[in-house]
Amino acid sequence: MTDEALRSTASKEIKHHVPEVPDVPKKGVFFKDITPLLEDEITSYAPVDGVSLATQSTRYHRVLSADARGFIFEGTLANRANKGPILARKPDKLPRKTFSASYELEYVPNALVVHANSIPAGCHVLVVDDLLAPGGTAGDMSQLVEGSGGLNGRELLAPYEVASPLTFDE
Repeated sequence: MTDEALRSTASKEIKHHVPEVPDVPKKGVFFKDITPLLEDEITSYAPVDGVSLATQSTRYHRVLSADARGFIFEGTLANRANKGPILARKPDKLPRKTFSASYELEYVPNALVVHANSIPAGCHVLVVDDLLAPGGTAGDMSQLVEGSGGLNGRELLAPYEVASPLTFDE
């Protein structure tokens, strides 16, 4: 099976198991619920398979994801690629000196921190998020890597390579 055929199959399986829940966490927001996907013994690895395939030619040293759903994918991706994971946590959750970046989701301001020495100079980092919607979390993680300004969604992540096993058309 070709890489494109594998991506297409993974995309269909993932979408089938990700219902949209209206008005969660607030009115007007349509939440993509990944828990049915993760709870299914057959499809639970489809996102990891899709991202692994989509990033197989990407050069990186470590994998960064955000607290908490991102950790579900990060550990397996880092293990498969023999790379080190970096945990981006909520403020006050890491014990040593940290570097932080803040962002605003469509419904709440937030911040993420990493240990100050987690990303050495010249380190290439694969940023993994469970879902790229407005891009706040991915943008925040990119700030943690680059130390640059805020990003919003795929369009403003344009300086970065963005790979996804699927997209949800709005």
